[in-house]
Amino acid sequence: MGFFRFRRSVKVIPGIKLNLSKSGVSTSVGRRGASLTFGSRGSRTTVGAPGTGVSYTETGRRGVGVGTVVLMIVVVLVVLAAMVAFG
Repeated sequence: MGFFRFRRSVKVIPGIKLNLSKSGVSTSVGRRGASLTFGSRGSRTTVGAPGTGVSYTETGRRGVGVGTVVLMIVVVLVVLAAMVAFG
């Protein structure tokens, strides 16, 4: 017996995506290599080396903690710096 999956990702602005799925809505901030995702099941931080297949993911609780907010600010600043540096 099979099952149905639905997932759609919409780019809002560079570096920010709105993710829609059967289980709910989430928001991702970041680019390849570093991103933060916030949704109904909590937060997820992913850092990796693009093109290598190596990454580290940490799942947080449902609430957004201070560490997650600080990490989100750092990721946003890195994304903005990369956008300025690489056009």
